[in-house]
Amino acid sequence: MTWFDRMGRVSLCVLLSFTSQVVNCQVLVSPVGSTQVDVEAGSNLTLDVSISGATEPALHWFMGGIPVVIWTIASAAPPDIAEGKQKVLTVEQNGSLTFTNVMVNCTGNYTVEITQPGVGTSSATFMLRVFETFENVSLHVTPDFPIEGSEQFALRYSLLQGVVGRQMWFFNDVEITDMSRYSLENQSLVIRGTNRSDAGRYTVVLINPFSDATAQMNVTILYGPDEAMVEAHPAPAFYVVGDSLNLSCRAEGFPKPTVQWTFGGRSLSVSAGGILNLTNIQTSQGGTYTCTLVNEKTQQRRERNTTLNVYEKPTGSPVCSVQAVNDVQLRFDCRWLGGTPQARLAFPALTNTSEGRGNFSLTIDASDNLDGKTITCVADHQLEQNTCDITARRPANFLPALRTEVDSDGRIAVTIRCVSAASPEAVVSWFRGSEAVANGTGYQISSNTTQLRIRSFNVDNFLVQNFTCVSRNPLGSQTREIQLKGPTISDSGLFPNQDGTIITLTWEVPPTSIVTGFDIQLRGPDLLSNNRNNGPQTRSSSNQFRTIQQKPGSSRSTDVSGLDPDSTYRFRVIPKARFQDGEPSALHRIGPGDGLSGPAIAGIAAGIPCSILFLILLSVLIYLCVCCCRKRRRQHGYPVARAVEKAITTQTDMVPHNLLAGGLKSPQDYNRLQKTPSERSVTLPSFVPPPPVRVATTV
Repeated sequence: MTWFDRMGRVSLCVLLSFTSQVVNCQVLVSPVGSTQVDVEAGSNLTLDVSISGATEPALHWFMGGIPVVIWTIASAAPPDIAEGKQKVLTVEQNGSLTFTNVMVNCTGNYTVEITQPGVGTSSATFMLRVFETFENVSLHVTPDFPIEGSEQFALRYSLLQGVVGRQMWFFNDVEITDMSRYSLENQSLVIRGTNRSDAGRYTVVLINPFSDATAQMNVTILYGPDEAMVEAHPAPAFYVVGDSLNLSCRAEGFPKPTVQWTFGGRSLSVSAGGILNLTNIQTSQGGTYTCTLVNEKTQQRRERNTTLNVYEKPTGSPVCSVQAVNDVQLRFDCRWLGGTPQARLAFPALTNTSEGRGNFSLTIDASDNLDGKTITCVADHQLEQNTCDITARRPANFLPALRTEVDSDGRIAVTIRCVSAASPEAVVSWFRGSEAVANGTGYQISSNTTQLRIRSFNVDNFLVQNFTCVSRNPLGSQTREIQLKGPTISDSGLFPNQDGTIITLTWEVPPTSIVTGFDIQLRGPDLLSNNRNNGPQTRSSSNQFRTIQQKPGSSRSTDVSGLDPDSTYRFRVIPKARFQDGEPSALHRIGPGDGLSGPAIAGIAAGIPCSILFLILLSVLIYLCVCCCRKRRRQHGYPVARAVEKAITTQTDMVPHNLLAGGLKSPQDYNRLQKTPSERSVTLPSFVPPPPVRVATTV
């Protein structure tokens, strides 16, 4: 059907409608055909209306409420058409509106209004859509790189030409129908709540009654970095000094995040892939390492920390000790210094609730059950477990020690030392008589209280009263009384060498004797000129003692050389307390005797008669034994033949020889008997044969 045919039919309909409405007394205008008219741009069309109940009504056409045509039907006056619309719009005689070469900008709602004075007003509305063929359709995303977590992003299509009647959107070739996150705004698809799952291919399909077009694009969503994952290889619970390892860090993101490692505020160099290599690690490298992941497009950052435990064994072994606290408590100490981390220390035998690190102390009240009890400190380190023991003991029995010297101002200084084996170390209190001794004039107590130093010019001042030392710790005490003595020698001895030219004198003094030196004295001939001793020597009468050496109070022996083996010497040692001499030692003699003493002569005189008497008795006893033996032989004798007698007699002339084993005699050495006197090495002993003995043998 041609356009002219369509126009004819429309005009006919309008005419018939108008004729029928004249009969009615009511103004009525109604559209002829559809009120929604779709037309391609450049075409001609007429919006046909039918008017009834009016003869020359006033006609108004509005486009979206704006009047575009005003006219009175059947009036000779031309219609009033809006400026710029004259070439497009034409009013037909029946009031229909004709469009010539319709343009896209003619699209809109058109309302016709008929007014008959005295009758009323009537109107009808048309919706006109003018479409063009689509050309150069494309898609664009806003923003260019949507970021995950942003509020929204939009896909907007653009086209060079075309009017969209309907649009369809697809994501990865699936039509978008769930509009909970999507919305259509103008020429855009808006996606709310951007996330990485929105990345993909988007397609828009534009449709109108006369054409369709498709455009698509791939959308990339920037996201990440996500939560970082840090891994160590190898991954033990801890590392030992000298180990090697590497740390890797990764996280999901687009584009792929870059990796940075920091430790102690310093950036560390990494290898490809962001791997941190650590070799021969030390305890200083233990701690928190931070991995920072950066999205270079969005500049978003993510950090993840990991802690490396680098352990080192403490040096040596744990050391235990015990100390006294306020004289009534014991403090048990356990130390195992060094190491990373510090060792955990505890005394399980004393408490199960307290422990320490590296250096642990535990204070408890002293009690008798702790005396001699071994307490063990358990030292636990990740690399080694160890223990140490400590035993608390009350002070043991002890003997005081004494040292005597002369100080720089010439006073005698006596140091008494009281040391008792105790754990913890005992504290010593000093008393003179019943009075406590304190540091002051004449008395000086050492810092550890174990020594008391007494100074005086006169040795008698030391002998007035006894001194007492009390050694005490929280577990008990020991008391010792010291009675000082003057210079005394308790024992001495003399030891000569093999030739009798050198002697060694030794001596001992009582433990509490005050001695500052010794004089070595000699009585006898002068020493030979090659005497090498350093002591002073004097020449005097051999019957008087003279000092040949002086020794300090600490000496307990000396050597004296240059002695004459054929002379007699006597030695003694004189103990001295500064200028006061003590009793000399025992007298020691060396050399030949000086003659027999009176007691010796008396002993010899008494011994000679006794010796003679003993010899007489011994001779009588021997004689009686011989007679008894002869008598027995005669009772059991037999007559002997003459040949036998001769043989026996001949045997008695022989020289006796050594007996062989079993009581047999060896044969005579005839070669020896035939030697000439010049060949013999020695003169043969004279031998007188005994008289022959006749033996009778009866057969």
